[in-house]
Amino acid sequence: MSSDAGPHTTGCRLLLVRHAKAVPKGDPAEDFERPLGERGKADAPRTGRWLAENGYTADLALCSPSRRTRQTWQLLVPALPDPPDAVYDERLYNAAPNALVTVMTERGAGLGCLALVGHNTGIHELATALCGTGPAELLEQLRDGFPTSGVVVVDLAGGWADLTPGRGHLAAMWSPAH
Repeated sequence: MSSDAGPHTTGCRLLLVRHAKAVPKGDPAEDFERPLGERGKADAPRTGRWLAENGYTADLALCSPSRRTRQTWQLLVPALPDPPDAVYDERLYNAAPNALVTVMTERGAGLGCLALVGHNTGIHELATALCGTGPAELLEQLRDGFPTSGVVVVDLAGGWADLTPGRGHLAAMWSPAH
């Protein structure tokens, strides 16, 4: 966006958050109810602090209804100065990028910033597909992976209509150091 862009420009921002570290996978039938592990419980509040310290605020949070994504959101919210409402949408559970885009397009209309708390591989595939521009080192880091409790900030200059491959700008990427 140009420097003269005011608060009412057509651009929007997407805060992609991968859920925090969960307990190891067991029975596939119980995947939906897998809780966060100890590392995840420690990392999720750090994600919230990073978002707050860097001034990233969402108008709405879209969250997979799985136990680990709900816990991630609930643990990062206390660090946010003005937390948005959260919508738990079953279509976001282990969703492919096209399903994520469908939900964001439906829910994002008229909003400047959406947070999406989701799962790999879909959230990583979405981030890499959207980000056509950005600092070379961040684009390379994103290609290498999307760590648990990580955040990818994507700016869409043309608004939600730019929610298509290559149209996003990778503005920031962060994850807790281990």
